[in-house]
Amino acid sequence: MPSSTYNTKQRKLVLDILLNNKNDPLSCDEITFMLFRAGTPVGKTTVYRQLEKLLNDGQIKKLNPHNGKSFLYQYVDKELKCENHMHLRCLQCGKFVHLGCDFMLEVGKHISEHHNFTVDNSKTEILGICEDCSREV
Repeated sequence: MPSSTYNTKQRKLVLDILLNNKNDPLSCDEITFMLFRAGTPVGKTTVYRQLEKLLNDGQIKKLNPHNGKSFLYQYVDKELKCENHMHLRCLQCGKFVHLGCDFMLEVGKHISEHHNFTVDNSKTEILGICEDCSREV
């Protein structure tokens, strides 16, 4: 099998994992484990390489860790227009919530008009504790 076909197959496998878990950002280790568990083992280095290609293609995004853990990767859902709204992330469980309310657009507009700063909504996360984790405390 030619290597370009193999790379395409591996990229599709990685993308499928992210697509099937589009509400849950995943680390490279989690993706590698899920592929292994599904009977399609792909090495961690190859998964990283495919993640970089998917990032360059704009199909996924890379989320900065806020708790010392690995980077997380998430499918960019064009229907949810992820690039146009902010997100919430739980500091305890990592839950990721799309924040598509109009009020946040007004916040971005205020920041632009009054502070001369343009907010990149596609990379903006509000960190806190989700409802489920709050109940556990």
